[in-house]
Amino acid sequence: MSLLRIFRTFGHSPPAERAVLAFTRLGEHGALWFALAGVGAAVVQDRREGFTRAAAAIGAAYGVNQLIKLAVRRQRPDLDDLPPLIKTETQISYPSAHASTSFAGARSLSRLAPAAGPALYAAAAAMALSRPYVGVHYPSDIVAGAMLGAAVAELAA
Repeated sequence: MSLLRIFRTFGHSPPAERAVLAFTRLGEHGALWFALAGVGAAVVQDRREGFTRAAAAIGAAYGVNQLIKLAVRRQRPDLDDLPPLIKTETQISYPSAHASTSFAGARSLSRLAPAAGPALYAAAAAMALSRPYVGVHYPSDIVAGAMLGAAVAELAA
């Protein structure tokens, strides 16, 4: 719990929380990553198939994530003095879908745009870390989600 408490207290101010909340909402159901794959498919037509495969990997990571969540049924963190900053559809937390889709997206899309790889992974890490910051995931949910997303993307390749 101490690492989660650090996430919930370090770097919090009203402007920072607004920014993180806006960013984390972009990750709902992999939306940011599907959008990036869609834009890539529309703009880089000679790699359209690759971007379509990236979107499929993101979707597969999300689907596998949801199956694991239903099997494990780990409850979201509950810190009495630090309630979550955002509402969630369910109270099931393990693994983080934001982390799964983000790392599946970063891994898949960086193959198609290697120069963007560092930025994609930085965005994936920021997206994943936004979840314990807002109080809806344990750090271990993030690690498991990131590993799952990267593995699914690797298998999809």
